[in-house]
Formats: sequence, structure tokens, C-alpha cells
Amino acid sequence: MFKALKEDVEAVLARDPAARSRLEVLLCYPGIHAVALHRIAHALWRRGFLLLARWLSAVNRFLTGIEIHPGAKIGRRCFIDHGMGVVIGETAEIGDDVTIYQGVTLGGVSLDRRKRHPTIEDGVVIGAGAAVLGPFTVGKGARIGSNAVVVKEVPPGVTVVGIPAKPVGPQPVEGGERGFPAYGTWPGVAADPVSRALERVCVQLEELEARLQELESRLAERGEPEKRAEPVPLRKVGS
Repeated sequence: MFKALKEDVEAVLARDPAARSRLEVLLCYPGIHAVALHRIAHALWRRGFLLLARWLSAVNRFLTGIEIHPGAKIGRRCFIDHGMGVVIGETAEIGDDVTIYQGVTLGGVSLDRRKRHPTIEDGVVIGAGAAVLGPFTVGKGARIGSNAVVVKEVPPGVTVVGIPAKPVGPQPVEGGERGFPAYGTWPGVAADPVSRALERVCVQLEELEARLQELESRLAERGEPEKRAEPVPLRKVGS
């Protein structure tokens, strides 16, 4: 228990530049408190003390603003940053070295009493407000951008953004300054791929309009009349 707590504190110091000391992390980080209380609740849950485990998880939510079902499995060095509004469902499984920001939901979309929440593999970063919904796997080292809605499996090492979430580049780089992207994505990467495609279409339309105006100006200088495409007559249905 104390070894796991020590690892959690070191993980916060490594991933949050605002953390200045181990004592500050122990006293002031609700994510640390939530994970520590969850480990106790999860141990009670596994031993069959279901009501006591649920009560302790309710106390945990009251104290930290983070709701973790006692049946959820959380690995080592999990860092819940800020934490307010995080919800982790009963059958969720979280690997080692995972980072979760505020407002994240690891939820289910089924009422069946079986695996219905996601499995988050090692090293995943989930940005603020993201929702990961369903019994699929988010692969090792994947990145989920803020406010993304993930409803299907994410391959290892892939960054996804948008609603519904879609892959977007560049891919994560191990080590160096770009080795840990806060909130799941780096600046300039978090745009929805559909929005980016629409932006490219708008740019192309502007370029075509500029070329058309240039051609019309050249025709006017030569004194040639502008040629307009004649409208295509409409045909009646059935003719």
C-alpha cells in the first residue's frame, strides 16, 4: 500500500510541473487521495464486502469529486490530474502509468451484467472532458484529446480527437519534450479531422474564386465578352 502510494507521488512529480514537493502532492492532490481510497475499496470489494466498498467509494466521491466504482481495476502510477468530475465504471480496467484529466468518463453503454466499460492499457493519456464508452480497448501509449467521444477501439500509439473520435497525426514521440502531451494532444494536433477537411475545401474554393476573377479581368482587358455556361434545362420526372 505505502509502496504504491510512493509510486503515485513520484508519478505526479514527473508529470505535473506545478508540483513542487512530495508533501504538497500528498496534501493537495485529490487524484492521489482518490486512488488511495479506491485501493482500499477495491480490496473490500474483492473480499465480498460489497456494501462497505460502495459506501467507501461514496465517501471518496464526496471528498474528492472523483467517482470510482470499487469494482474497477487501476494499475500502478495512475495520475488523475485535477480530477473533478471523473467517473470510472465498475468493469473498467486501467493499466500502469495512465494519466486522466478532469471530467473524463470511462462509461458503459449496456445494462448487461458483464464487461461493459473500457480497458485502458499502459501509458495512455486521456484529455479533459473525454468520454470513452464501451467494452473495447484503448491501446498502449494511445492519446485521447480533450472532449473526444471514443466509441470504438483505439490502436496502440494512436492519437484520436473529435466526436466521434478519429485518428489524427502526428503520432506520439517517445522521450524528449514531446514524450508527454498534456491533455492528450500537442498544440496544433487537437483539431477535429472533419473540421480540418472542411477548412481545406474552403481554402481551395477561395483559390478557385481568385483564379476566376483573374481570368475575367484578362478577358475584359482584351475586350472579349465573358462566356457564361448556359443553364441546363430541367426535365420533368417520367419524361
